[in-house]
Amino acid sequence: MENRIYEPMHIENLKDMLKKSGNLYGNRPAFKFKTEKPGEFKIITHKEFRKDIDYLGTALIDLGLRYKRIAVISENRYEWCTAYLAIACGTGIVVPFDKSSPENEIRNLIERSNVEAIFFSRKYDDIMKRIKEKGIGKLKYYISMDLEETENGVYSQKELIKKGKSLLINGNTKFIDAEIDSENMGMMLFTSGTTALSKIVALSHKNICANIMDIASVINITENDTVLSFLPLHHAFECTVGFLYMLYKGACIAYCDGIKHIANNIKEYEITAMISVPVLFENMYKRIMRNIEKKGKLKSVQKGIKISNALLKINIDARKKIFKEIHEVLGGKVRLFVSGAAGLDPAVEKGYNDLGLKIVQGYGLTETSPVIAAGNDLYTRIGSVGKVFPSLEVKIDNQNNEGIGEILVKGPSVMIEYYGNEEETNNSLKNGWFHTGDLGYFDKDNFLYVTGRKKNVIVLKNGKNIYPEELENLVNRIDGVKESIIYGRKDKDDDTKICVKIVYDIDAIKENYNIESEEEIYNLMHQKIKEVNKKLPIYKYIREISITQEELIKTTTAKVKRQEELAKILSKT
Repeated sequence: MENRIYEPMHIENLKDMLKKSGNLYGNRPAFKFKTEKPGEFKIITHKEFRKDIDYLGTALIDLGLRYKRIAVISENRYEWCTAYLAIACGTGIVVPFDKSSPENEIRNLIERSNVEAIFFSRKYDDIMKRIKEKGIGKLKYYISMDLEETENGVYSQKELIKKGKSLLINGNTKFIDAEIDSENMGMMLFTSGTTALSKIVALSHKNICANIMDIASVINITENDTVLSFLPLHHAFECTVGFLYMLYKGACIAYCDGIKHIANNIKEYEITAMISVPVLFENMYKRIMRNIEKKGKLKSVQKGIKISNALLKINIDARKKIFKEIHEVLGGKVRLFVSGAAGLDPAVEKGYNDLGLKIVQGYGLTETSPVIAAGNDLYTRIGSVGKVFPSLEVKIDNQNNEGIGEILVKGPSVMIEYYGNEEETNNSLKNGWFHTGDLGYFDKDNFLYVTGRKKNVIVLKNGKNIYPEELENLVNRIDGVKESIIYGRKDKDDDTKICVKIVYDIDAIKENYNIESEEEIYNLMHQKIKEVNKKLPIYKYIREISITQEELIKTTTAKVKRQEELAKILSKT
């Protein structure tokens, strides 16, 4: 499908990307950090960043790590990015680990991936000390992002950069001259899930670069953009879109101080774009609307939306002017939000766009490097994940009478294989088509809609299908609901009863309803679910609810681990 809007710069591999984008944007800011002085920032340019990559890569090859597998684990930071590209662009195979992995999982990841070196931040010092003392797998080289110099057999990343600089100045060009095999495995990514069940996705430079060029052909980020990095860098969505694509386009990256600091970070870094997950954008939107209501301005905002939407029909966009106060809350410079990793509530998507805060959805999987489709600068449709990327083909397999079936994808960004797992590879890759496990459909204008995961569908006795994600969107719109999970339970007639577990926000409940006892909250939610049911056909009615303040079990990208959460719920019944 040809949906190209812009002509992307062609790149063969990530090394080629660094060279070409470095030539274009070398003197532009690549990273922006706070200093001890309020309002002052330290800037690292694209040229300086690329030099650090060359120095570190040279030192790694000098250590004997050419063609080896090397892991990286830390919070989002500059050193992670430097290590990732120093490994990928001439040293060996990069293996990002989930920063939230407990010690037993880190040990398992080390063994399964056969890494021989690992970069880590001080948070993992004690874990690495114990692993080093015991000796696990092939791991020999421990590299700290925080040590000033090598000590107790642990290398300093800073010292290696200095050493690499000296080696390069003295004529060691092994890293600079290293050729990249764009077709073979260059990255090993673990899918989310427990270590025993997680699969290792083998990606090549070709896979990732094809995806970067696809993104660039439909979404216009420029060297004047500053993006806030919030999602963990080991996650394919943040790594490709929030990191590598930003380097490709010469943009500047700033790191978020944490979920509570997002609004302040957006202002102080003068953020223009942000990539994140639906739960974050949905909570931000709820907060914005709650503040508007608290100030008694809801009616005037609703009136403003009617006026601005009428003006848009005659090609006049006055939203930034009409909703200036709301834009100022977010620093006044935000022009683009990109939501991915799960489905965004269409009401929230429409809400942002009504206010002139452009938000687009992206859809993809780790196995597709990761993005398959996205809303873009020309074509968006509320509720849709946009149009399929130019280099990809997508088809809907085994459609039901509503046109919904499994989403299959083919193209250059589809993974090589599940490393070391021939059976899973053969189950997922058939005749070049990757079976996503997601259900969806196309509308008449070729916009793609994702209805949920194939394995999550609840099938009733009468053959009707319930897509939990659809109902969760409706429940999550209730004021005071933080999140929810829909599930099925067998009833006495051996049919399936639709149930919901609601996580409520006690502060919002107190503020909006002036109640706080669990019984009152239960009765309130019961009444609200009855109101939701009125909008649904009878077979979709939610017939049982439970409430809690305890958050649902999630991945590091705030995606609910549905199977684990359901096992927990059903074990209590």
